[in-house]
Amino acid sequence: MIPRVHKQGSRTIGLLKYLYGPGTHEEHTDPHLVASWDGLAPDPGRHPDATLTELQQLLDEPLHLLEATGRRPDRHVWHLSVRAAPTDRTLTDAEWADIARRTVAATGIDPADGAGCRWVAVRHADDHIHIAATLIREDGRKPDHHRSGQRAQAACRLIEAEYGLHRVSPGDGTAARRPTSAERHKAKRQGRERTAREELRETVRGAAAGAASTDEFFDRLAANGLLIHKRIAPSGDLLGYKVALPGDCNKDDEPVFYSGSTLAPDLSLPRIRERWSLQAEAALGGDSETVQPVLPPVTHPAFARRRATAATWQALLIIDHGDDGMAAAQIAAAGEVLDALAKTSAAHTRAELRQAAFVFERAARSYVRAVRGHDRALRQAAHDLVHSGPALGHSEDGATTAMVIDMIVFLAIAVANWHAQRHHHQQAAAARQTAEHLRAAYQAAAAHPITALRQRGRRQAPRARQQQADILRQALPELAERIQAEPGWPALAATLTDAQLAGHDPAALLADATRRRELGTATSISDVLVWRLRRTAHLPAAPENPQATPTRGGRRTPTATPAAGAATPSSHRR
Repeated sequence: MIPRVHKQGSRTIGLLKYLYGPGTHEEHTDPHLVASWDGLAPDPGRHPDATLTELQQLLDEPLHLLEATGRRPDRHVWHLSVRAAPTDRTLTDAEWADIARRTVAATGIDPADGAGCRWVAVRHADDHIHIAATLIREDGRKPDHHRSGQRAQAACRLIEAEYGLHRVSPGDGTAARRPTSAERHKAKRQGRERTAREELRETVRGAAAGAASTDEFFDRLAANGLLIHKRIAPSGDLLGYKVALPGDCNKDDEPVFYSGSTLAPDLSLPRIRERWSLQAEAALGGDSETVQPVLPPVTHPAFARRRATAATWQALLIIDHGDDGMAAAQIAAAGEVLDALAKTSAAHTRAELRQAAFVFERAARSYVRAVRGHDRALRQAAHDLVHSGPALGHSEDGATTAMVIDMIVFLAIAVANWHAQRHHHQQAAAARQTAEHLRAAYQAAAAHPITALRQRGRRQAPRARQQQADILRQALPELAERIQAEPGWPALAATLTDAQLAGHDPAALLADATRRRELGTATSISDVLVWRLRRTAHLPAAPENPQATPTRGGRRTPTATPAAGAATPSSHRR
């Protein structure tokens, strides 16, 4: 149940006409009163003799107490909407009346222990009500409705529990502004899946991902086709910016601009510049205790993804063991990596990665202030992903995409746990939802390379398979039986062989990989170990010739083409 306090108005009759009218898109049905301050207010929707003017005059009557003193407020109309979740049952008028009374009491509009304001609750749809109130109490004083939005949220959390409705995670005031109903209707009318506000937020966030300067940021915005308006001080300094979608105009046929701060708190120009200032300090050789070393740029998508995997692993360690400010910086920078990955990955993974980045945006912000500088590696990884260009699907690019997604799944779950421990309920829920989208993206990315490795593993000589099984039991005695029973075991066996041929100790690699992070919650331990071993041993993520079996000395023996319908990798469940 979502309550929303709307902007205060000056005309009671104007709000009543909207509530009892057909709506901007004929969406209002059977508008009628469900509750009022005294239970006796006339209902223009159900009683033919009642009029909107009569109801307006009754609501505004307390204002006359202030006319003689000249203290009548200019904006006296308070407006709250309360909407049920799409999955909730249809509530009765009596239930909505109870919800309205409890909400106005909680917000201070009509408290139970004193004089209150006059108010009415109007229902014109199955799933929500509107409450209109006059912000002058019956005794001529102003109500104590400070922080009424948060107080309404708290009341709705109790109502959800008592009525058995969908439980909304409590917020902390750091979420980006939701699209208005007018913005949603406009998007529907224009045939867009998302509102202009949401599309702009996603585009601006993607443009900021890994950007190193103001010029690069605005060049990316322009390349995405956005209209840009820069706010310049008389001195010539850049103070801020606004963006608009081409074709998104108001009634005067003018572009509808949104400032960065109205899209999301961390998209204002000063907040974005915080990232660049630390990057510039690193480039100039800043404090080694706070800024990570600058790495050389990369030009190949596969290399960029390997670097992103390594940076994600380091971020995991900081989230698990660093202080809150350092962890918050890593979480925010992880959002940049997701934005960059969604922008540059192959088409068969892009939709889920884009949705993962969209959802993770909520997990990336909290009241914990990020300490910039420690996020240098992740921000560099995001920059590399963007500048190395789009990845191909069935190649080393696609296989390293699966490798980095595999690691980011762990990071998303670590972020969910970090937020949950600090009672950041909305952020924790968003991180868990992100992990689900990443698992779906992993399935698409890993299908080809993992299947090829499984085919190779199954074609190994019996003696080689036994040798790898012995190594597994030696390194991981408690997990060996479970791993060998997984469909992905042949892929891990092939990877152990590749590592051995490359001069590594497979048992040591396995032991190191399991020390890095727990494996018991993974559905496919073998898949996780495949990517960890291939990364740490610097093995190709996608073998050059998956229809060949590696032999001592690196030569490959051609084998039959894989059969159609080969098994695909199982999903992560950590």
